[in-house]
Amino acid sequence: MTPPLTIVGAVGSPYSRKLRAILRYRRIPYAWVNQGSPEAARLPKPRVELLPQLIRDGEAQTDTTPLIRELERSYSGRAVVPPDAAVAFLDALIEDYADEWLTKCMFHYRWAHAADIAKASAILPRWFATDLPEAAAVAAGEKFARRQIDRLWVVGSNDTTASLIEDSYSRLLTLLDARLSESRFVMGARPGVSDFGLYGQLTQLAGFDPTPAALALAQAPRVTAWVDVVEDLSGIEPTEDGWMTRDAVAPTFRALVAEAGRVYVPFLLANAAALESGAERVECEIDGRAWVQKPFPYQGKCLAWLRRDYGALAAGDRAAVDAVLRGTGCERLFA
Repeated sequence: MTPPLTIVGAVGSPYSRKLRAILRYRRIPYAWVNQGSPEAARLPKPRVELLPQLIRDGEAQTDTTPLIRELERSYSGRAVVPPDAAVAFLDALIEDYADEWLTKCMFHYRWAHAADIAKASAILPRWFATDLPEAAAVAAGEKFARRQIDRLWVVGSNDTTASLIEDSYSRLLTLLDARLSESRFVMGARPGVSDFGLYGQLTQLAGFDPTPAALALAQAPRVTAWVDVVEDLSGIEPTEDGWMTRDAVAPTFRALVAEAGRVYVPFLLANAAALESGAERVECEIDGRAWVQKPFPYQGKCLAWLRRDYGALAAGDRAAVDAVLRGTGCERLFA
């Protein structure tokens, strides 16, 4: 038998949950090691302490997007990347929106609302060490909360942008509910990377943090239930014809693309411009409202990767992608 992979993660990390759910779905043997545990302390460390960490060949690797593609090459069967290049590109576009925009919603709700701050402060330090002495757990929760609240501006959360962020989350719930009402997964009868990207963020938004979880339950209970189901898809049996096809892209899927074009694309373009000019702030308009935050080099890389993959598409595949993107706002990324 192939030795199991080791994944170091945390229950409160959307990306840890994303990768673990993919390993479960693909039936890849793994051992889960909780970050902060004695077991984690003995494992190799990555150059940058990010979660999750996949331990392979004595090395700790991070960043779920490339890791997922590497796992596709290393393990056969039950793929999460569609075989059609055009459909795979659309899948990756929604994954990127989930990873890089919805995480703003997650961070905002967790550290901008009193009830959410209280729950996160109480639970997060105890997740890392369930046997932490009570006084130490309380102190750790207070210290962590102060640090995260002070970092809200880094992801763009402030009094001006709060309504923009919360409106975008509410729309996502409505749009995803509509998609799931006609399709088992975003990518059809079987899940793609976008399904797991959305799931990862929603484990926190719809599953843990009180304010966005209550909104999901009231507005889109289907989404709340779907998140619970995607937690472990090891028992489903996908078929090769289960993917959405380029010739039958549903309006509900295209609406998700348009939501990315509405909020994420303006930020991506402004962030890239700020990085290129060396500006200290990203300043742009999103959904008719002002947006200001610190430039993010990683999200500059995300745009470069999307453009690289778009440029690598064969002419027919690019035409199929263009037909879906036209009028969504996402076409601006590749103009």
